[in-house]
Amino acid sequence: MTLTLAQAAAVLAAQPFSSLIGARITAFDSGSATLEIPIRDELRQQFGLVHGGVLAYAADNALTFAGGSILGPNVLTAGFTITYLRAADGERLRAEATVTTATARQALCRCEIYSEAQGRDPILCAAAQGTTRLVQPS
Repeated sequence: MTLTLAQAAAVLAAQPFSSLIGARITAFDSGSATLEIPIRDELRQQFGLVHGGVLAYAADNALTFAGGSILGPNVLTAGFTITYLRAADGERLRAEATVTTATARQALCRCEIYSEAQGRDPILCAAAQGTTRLVQPS
């Protein structure tokens, strides 16, 4: 079953933690997904930068939505790794994920996370790779 952007947005909205973070899905197509998170003070660490856990959340969900665009809506993250490249600051985070390869039950995906602010080019602040796995609903 292929989801539309509106259906993917409804799935994201059904996740209470995603609502708490303020995430929204801005692109969803076969093999790719983009999430955006507005940066606000509650998402910062002690030095005023975006907390690494927020970047990890963005990677996790973007990877899984990208995988779900191929495998269908019943997917979970099987695992991922993230590399923090630069401190994240600005107005919003944008996590762009794409499927690298997929089988009938799992998808290997990559994600790049950018911090964005008006008047400057986006800054690549983290990169991740992970596997999304098809699960049977209980």
